[in-house]
Amino acid sequence: MTIRSLVPALAVATALALLSGCALEARTDSDPRASVGSCHTYAFADSIESRPEAATAFGNPLNEKRLRDAIAAGLNAHGVSAATDSASADCLVGYAIGSRLAPDPASPRFSWGLGMGWGGWGRRGFGSLAWEAPYDYREGRVTVNLYDAHSHQALWHAYVDVDVTGLTGADAEQRIKTVVDAIFKKYPAGAPVAPAAPAARS
Repeated sequence: MTIRSLVPALAVATALALLSGCALEARTDSDPRASVGSCHTYAFADSIESRPEAATAFGNPLNEKRLRDAIAAGLNAHGVSAATDSASADCLVGYAIGSRLAPDPASPRFSWGLGMGWGGWGRRGFGSLAWEAPYDYREGRVTVNLYDAHSHQALWHAYVDVDVTGLTGADAEQRIKTVVDAIFKKYPAGAPVAPAAPAARS
């Protein structure tokens, strides 16, 4: 393996190791003048068809379905059930799953370069000190938004910074479920909670 291919591989391996050892952290925001307590029924605000062609070309519709299923389970656990149609829903649910290239906040920086240039990361002579151009890395995010179905006012925004776009099959299903569970642990206090199932009589 060449140095050029080894550096990105080590960076990815390190990121995965850190991710596996850290608990997922969901971040949320809400409108203090409104409450998700008014959400007793929901419908998904479908907008996939309006996305840019490039976004849908690189997206995985199965992961989008897995995300919808996990969101539905999270809402049901809080006493919010699916409406028969969007017209009768109290709230609309928006969601997003994807990744993007973002600049490394620690770059540009000085570095010691050996050998010839590495893929255009600045001018590196043999054994010379060089200024390194910004390095891009991939970041991912899963987002859930709640809106009032009638006024279209935003009620609640939640997200987790995690990239699940490369996962498939059972790995994707489990990871997405874990991410959405972390999001719904931050569901606003005072929102309706599904009643517990009655205990079975012996």
